[in-house]
Amino acid sequence: MRIMKSIPVEKDVLVDLVDSKLRLINQDIQQILEKWNYKSATTFLYDARNGELKEAEDDAVCMRNLLDDRDALLVKKEEWSIA
Repeated sequence: MRIMKSIPVEKDVLVDLVDSKLRLINQDIQQILEKWNYKSATTFLYDARNGELKEAEDDAVCMRNLLDDRDALLVKKEEWSIA
């Protein structure tokens, strides 16, 4: 059994780490959109779901996961700004 230890970290360091991760996520989102010639993730996901984009299933799943990750990080960041 592993025991997780927590260490104190300054909030500014956490915010910088989250910002870096958000930049990477946004770059990955942009790469998928450029690959399929889309400007909107919502439109891309809609078209992929409706079968208008053949062979886009893997990218659509990846896009959905990236958007979920981005949303979760933004919520965390918001929680830190309130605290």
